[in-house]
Amino acid sequence: MVGSITGIVTDAHSNSNGNGSVQNLNCLEEKLEELRGLLGKSNSDPLKIVSVGAGAWGSVFAALLQDSYGQFREKVQIRIWRRPGRAVDRATAEHLFEVINSREDVLRRLIRRCAYLKYVEARLGDRTLLADEILKDGFCLNMIETPLCPLKVVTNLQEAVWDADIVVNGLPSTETREIFEEISKYWKERITMPVIISLSKGIEAALDPLPHIITPTKMISQATGLPMENILYLGGPNIASEIYNKEYANARICGAEKWRKPLAKFLRQPHFIVWDNSDLITHEVMGGLKNVYAIGAGMVAALTNESATSKSVYFAHCTSEMIFITHLLAEEPEKLAGPLLADTYVTLLKGRNAWYGQMLAKGALSPDMGDSISGKGMIQGVSAVKAFFELLSQSSLNVLHPEENKPVAPVELCPILKTLYKILISREQSSQAILQALRDENLNDPRDRIEIAQSHVFYRPSLLGKP
Repeated sequence: MVGSITGIVTDAHSNSNGNGSVQNLNCLEEKLEELRGLLGKSNSDPLKIVSVGAGAWGSVFAALLQDSYGQFREKVQIRIWRRPGRAVDRATAEHLFEVINSREDVLRRLIRRCAYLKYVEARLGDRTLLADEILKDGFCLNMIETPLCPLKVVTNLQEAVWDADIVVNGLPSTETREIFEEISKYWKERITMPVIISLSKGIEAALDPLPHIITPTKMISQATGLPMENILYLGGPNIASEIYNKEYANARICGAEKWRKPLAKFLRQPHFIVWDNSDLITHEVMGGLKNVYAIGAGMVAALTNESATSKSVYFAHCTSEMIFITHLLAEEPEKLAGPLLADTYVTLLKGRNAWYGQMLAKGALSPDMGDSISGKGMIQGVSAVKAFFELLSQSSLNVLHPEENKPVAPVELCPILKTLYKILISREQSSQAILQALRDENLNDPRDRIEIAQSHVFYRPSLLGKP
C-alpha cells in the first residue's frame, strides 16, 4: 500500500487546560485506558483515531483530541485525512502570513520546525502552498485566523482508515456517502468493526419507492454495512474557532448506549462538556434544519440592519417550523430546548450559513456562485433546503390544513422553508422575499404551528424509511 503522510507531530502543544499537572495527566490517561479496554486494545497496540475531512469543525475536533491525548504517543494515534493537491491562492497565503506574524507562539513554532520560510516565499509569490501542507502546521484552509496545533496529516484514504478504531466523519453531508463507499472497500477484510462519530449536518431526500429522509449516519451505515449501533452523531452549539480558543461550550453525542456513554467521557474537556443522549434522529435532523434556517437568519439580519426585533420575529417562526418538521420525522422528538435550542441559536447568530445569507442579501454573493465558497467551505444549508422542500412537498405525506380543512403537503405549513427554496434553488425570488414572508398578514402565530404538531398525529414513520 502506498501512502503519503505529510505531517507528523514532533513538538508538544501547550494549552490552557492544565494538562501538564500530574492529576490531569492521570485523569486523561485513565479515560484513554478505559476506552482502549472497551475496544479490546492490547498494551502494544495504539488506539487509532482518524478524522476524515479537514473542514473547520473536523480539523478542530482532531486538534482537540491531539491537544488532550497526543502526549500518550504509545497508546493513541491521532491523524486527519484530507484530499491532496488543493492549492492555497495568493491572497489567502498573504493573509496566512499576517496571521503567523501576529502570533509570537506560532511564529516561534514554525521557525523551530524550519517551516517559516515557505510561508515567506508563498507571500512573495515564489511558492504555492497546498492545503494538506499547511494543515500539518496547524492551519485549516477554512479557518485561517485560528492556528491549531500541528497535526499528523494523511492524504491516502486507504492508509488513513484501513485499521482505524474510531473514524470521525468531518465531511459535508454532500460528500459523506461517496467517501464512505470508498472506505468500505478497505474494510472488507476487517475482523473488528470500527466506531464512527459523525459531525456532519445535512440530509438527502429519497423519493422512491416512498419519500424518506437519509441522514449522514444512515448514509454511513448504507455505504459501509456497519450497524447503527456503531455510528453516533455529535452536535451542539459549537463555533469551531471559538471552541479551539477555549470558549466554554457543550455538545451531545447521540446513539446507542454501548458507545455514547464512554465516548462522552473520553471527549469531555474542562471547556468542552459532552453529554450523551439516545435521541439520534432529533439531534441529527435538527443539525440539518438549523443550517437551513441560518441562511434566512443571515438574510434578515442584513436586510434589517441587524434589527433585534426583526431577528426575533424570524426566530419565532423558524423554530416553530423546525418543531413541526421534527414531529413529522420522530414519534416522540426531544423538545427544542436546552442544547438543541442553543445549537439553533448559535448557528442563526454566527456561522458560515448565516454568513452566506448575509452575503446574498448584501449582493456580495449570488446563488449562481454555488454552495462551496472559498475560505468558508461547503454551505450545507443550501442542499438541505432542497432536500427538505422536496421531501415535504410530496402529496403522499399530506396533512390536514388547520384553517382550510383540506389535505395539503407539509411544506405548505412551512412558509419560510418555501421562501428559502424559491430564493436559493428555483431562483424565483430575491433575498427580499424573506422579509415579505415574515410581514405577510396572513402568517399564522408560530404558536399555532407548534400546537398543531404536538396535538395531531403527524408522525410519518415512512419518512425515515420505516415500514
